[in-house]
Amino acid sequence: MSSERGLTPRQRVEFECQRRGEKRVVEECVALLSGGGVDEATLLMLAGPAALNVIGGGEGGLEGYWPRVWALRGLLYAWDASATGVVISGSRDSHWRVREMSAKVVARRSLEEAHDAMTTLLDDDVARVRAAAERALIRLVHSAP
Repeated sequence: MSSERGLTPRQRVEFECQRRGEKRVVEECVALLSGGGVDEATLLMLAGPAALNVIGGGEGGLEGYWPRVWALRGLLYAWDASATGVVISGSRDSHWRVREMSAKVVARRSLEEAHDAMTTLLDDDVARVRAAAERALIRLVHSAP
């Protein structure tokens, strides 16, 4: 069920959290973002049918940026504080889509520890990254005690 076409990324991640536990899903996202590799089933869970192209070697394959984007997106829907470090590291990724998704996770999870990283992204070359970083910083300011 987790790789069916009709499910959204959120639905796939939530289904896997119910099936295997949120902590395990987060661990897989962290492993992927840490360079520990990931199995095809995890990629299918995170990306659905789009993962098939990457698994087959398209879009840079498993070493390309899409698996990192999908792992960060997974952290929008499954969370544990143990993922904070890889989210912040994602803000320094060489690909803009990864940096943008990192900022989205920072905003969703209100990661105060990422304030400096988001401030740095305000000067990113890519407008979408700058905008996501700005939204994250606004969220951090509004969620501060």
